[in-house]
Amino acid sequence: MALELREVTGLSDLRRFVRFPFSLYRDSEYWIPPLNRAQMDTLRRDRNPSFEHCEAVYYMAWRDGQPVGRIAGIINRRYIELWDHNVGRFNWFDFIDDEEVSRALLGAVEEWASDRGIEGLTGPTGFSTFESQGMLIHGFNELPTFAANYNHPYYPEHMERHGYTKDVDYIEYEVTAPTEIPEKAQRIYDITVKRNKLTILKATSRRELLPYAQQVFEVVNEAYAPLHGFVPLTEKQVELFTRQYFSFIDPEYCTVVLDQNDRVVGFQISIPSLSRAFQKARGRLIPCGWWHLRRAMTGVPERVDILLVGVRPEYQGKGVNALFMTDMTNLSIEKGIRYAESNAELEENVKVQTFWRYYDARQHKRRRVYIKAL
Repeated sequence: MALELREVTGLSDLRRFVRFPFSLYRDSEYWIPPLNRAQMDTLRRDRNPSFEHCEAVYYMAWRDGQPVGRIAGIINRRYIELWDHNVGRFNWFDFIDDEEVSRALLGAVEEWASDRGIEGLTGPTGFSTFESQGMLIHGFNELPTFAANYNHPYYPEHMERHGYTKDVDYIEYEVTAPTEIPEKAQRIYDITVKRNKLTILKATSRRELLPYAQQVFEVVNEAYAPLHGFVPLTEKQVELFTRQYFSFIDPEYCTVVLDQNDRVVGFQISIPSLSRAFQKARGRLIPCGWWHLRRAMTGVPERVDILLVGVRPEYQGKGVNALFMTDMTNLSIEKGIRYAESNAELEENVKVQTFWRYYDARQHKRRRVYIKAL
């Protein structure tokens, strides 16, 4: 039977769109199922504040009455204005190993974007920096963090056949927790605190951490501004991400650095690894998903995921990263944590990567954002 492309037009269609990867990856030990509700909220125009400056379209491919692929097309007008780069985006791109399917899906988004005056297409990348970005091209036998995407090894081959080339790569590290603080890191820690009159916030509850949430996202907007493709978060996006992140993070795994005026100058947010818990939850909190996640959050983890790190520009290069890593190393020693996952970092972000040389770090995953002129 011929391949059929259908645009997603209602909530029932959108649910099928969200659920498609569950069948595609049902035999994979590495794919991490996202929460269905969170995916729906991100993709719904009435739930995601990114739609104030974005437009999107979703397609699914069908054959013999069965879904065989999906894709989202996105136009972020703020990005185009800020970076003077007239390109659209694609994401949520999943498909069976069939070149006809991948070509049809990409072709549909290319045509949709071109009809709106867009001159190129890049991806996978989402509405904002807070959706997973990049297509896995190395590290297919490594377990991702719950916040990262996973894809079959044949995906990059399809991209190249369809004329897409590298835009930028993201790399990830697995860091083996040391049994003691590296001497140089401790020395940098002591000098940085004293010279810049800094303190580490030792919050004991989410309620105590929450008043600093607004400043944390201020740091994100300042620190990430020069990074590839970043678009500053709007006030409504900050409100959304504050609810999403600060509703479940454990302050014990976070480091917030304050100056003498109680102003946030930098932060790192980590959590116990939730990857296996998300696999057991299978996309749903009810009836048992919440229990798996709660158990992972409250138990003694073997590994932690470093979700987000940021330092205000005027404090970059002054040793603030050493405060994060020394604080996390102390916690790892205390709890017996063996590994930390860095999450994705731009390969050109040498300010972060040079710090890993003080640790036993393995660069084990690489993701690529592709681009094509239309």
